[in-house]
Amino acid sequence: MLQLVAPGTVLREGIERIIKAGKGAIIVLGYDKQMEEMRSGGFQLKAKLTGQHLSEVAKMDGAILLDDGCENILWANVHLVPDSSVTTMETGTRHRTADRVAKQTGTPVISVSESMQIVSLYFGDDKHVLEDLSQIMFRANQALATLERYRNRLDEVSAALSALEIENVVTLGNVVSVLQRAERVRRIAEEIEHAIAELGTEGRLLQLQLDELLHGVESEREMVVRDYVADRRRKDDKVLEALARLSDAELLEPGKVAKALGYSPAEQGDERPVAARGYRLLSRIPRLPDSIVQKLVDKFGSLDRLLDATLEDLNTVDGIGEARARSIKEGLARLAESSILERYA
Repeated sequence: MLQLVAPGTVLREGIERIIKAGKGAIIVLGYDKQMEEMRSGGFQLKAKLTGQHLSEVAKMDGAILLDDGCENILWANVHLVPDSSVTTMETGTRHRTADRVAKQTGTPVISVSESMQIVSLYFGDDKHVLEDLSQIMFRANQALATLERYRNRLDEVSAALSALEIENVVTLGNVVSVLQRAERVRRIAEEIEHAIAELGTEGRLLQLQLDELLHGVESEREMVVRDYVADRRRKDDKVLEALARLSDAELLEPGKVAKALGYSPAEQGDERPVAARGYRLLSRIPRLPDSIVQKLVDKFGSLDRLLDATLEDLNTVDGIGEARARSIKEGLARLAESSILERYA
């Protein structure tokens, strides 16, 4: 919905023209049978939506109805009659009508306040007030700086986890620490994506920075879950959904994160030893298909056994020939060496 009214769009241009003209408006972003029944009076236009057209028809008092694609103005100067029993906390006539129409029909509605020059977007039970672009940009840049710090910390604990995996001394606390930071990174990124959507064409540079900072984070989350979920039969996305449902306060509790991984209270504890299955490190070996990674994990069961496997052992896995077995062996050796060196550097 925010992208429809972001800077650079025709709709946003029209809204800004309405504000500059000192006018108000109700703009309904869609038209269906339910809206037809709610409409009373007005002029049928079927005119192409442009910023100038929108500001011109806003000079009339009634609502403006657009088609579902927000490409044409279908009606202007319309009196909307929503169900008065629909609850609303709004006080102004224009905002109260917009809120009720959005709740009753599920169609997005924009209300432009004539007196306060505030633009509100209603969608179902949600309301969003469009902020000044400079404020959004300031907040987004602050969030990016925070995200960069969290990403650096995530890289540190991830590297530490790799070294512990090589030495086979991983604890549940180490795993929880990585997942906590990865989930925080994801949540901060969501806030920034929300701001970027609202910034429209002004948010392109922020999007590039965000993409750079998020590179590999989603894969890291999935691989950690796949390596350490208590029950291998439980799907990764279910664990990630359980983590996403945790509140910010609950995310700080190691026990809540461990529960999302499937560990019972009796199995929890920061010092509880756990063993990696090998998905995470195997995924870092170039040109190794997911199907081969799965076969290796099924065959050896743990990263420790994978590291001890000989070329002959690897060659027994279906789909792995002598060349690929050597590539896997050398790849794991390089990863092990770099992880240990990085830890003790």
